[in-house]
Amino acid sequence: MAAASKGLMARLTSKEMKDYFMSTVSFEAHEYDDQSNVAAAIADLKKNPEFISGKMTTAMVLYSAMFMRFAWMVKPRNLLLLSCHATNETCQLVQLGRLINYRMSAPKHTEAVAMVAHPEKH
Repeated sequence: MAAASKGLMARLTSKEMKDYFMSTVSFEAHEYDDQSNVAAAIADLKKNPEFISGKMTTAMVLYSAMFMRFAWMVKPRNLLLLSCHATNETCQLVQLGRLINYRMSAPKHTEAVAMVAHPEKH
């Protein structure tokens, strides 16, 4: 029994096993991370545009664009990664559009709020 467990441990800790485990686990973890980014981006589409960060949204647009290119250029093509980043890219562009619309109409919003809050001044 001891010899069998030593043999099993030797195989599990071999360089080949470590290389295989690290290559598949890190890649799959990256894909799950991308899928959670997409879920978060979709959920954020319903939130108030006042809380959208322009810098972070722009960074996410660039990030997704770079990884879409990577997923398309790598051999074999990684279509799951490509679809995750294409969806995230779309969501982030929608968020950026919402932010621009909100910022362009912000004076109207603040003026309307001021009129409701202090009608005697207007």
